[in-house]
Amino acid sequence: MNVEERVERLESLVTLQDRTIERLSDAIFEQQQQLQDMEKKLERMAGKVREMDELVGQNSGPDAPPPHYGR
Repeated sequence: MNVEERVERLESLVTLQDRTIERLSDAIFEQQQQLQDMEKKLERMAGKVREMDELVGQNSGPDAPPPHYGR
């Protein structure tokens, strides 16, 4: 293999690596977007659960004894 062929092979490899790095970068960006979306959804859900807990706490009186008590 002469020097020119070796240089061409190296250039091809660099081009392939550049494309691979670009694809990986795009994949990481998409995953970051998905992660941010999921974090927002999780925070909204957590807020709704807190609201439900507050409503349940306000509407419930003292805990009723289990049915088998007092027999």
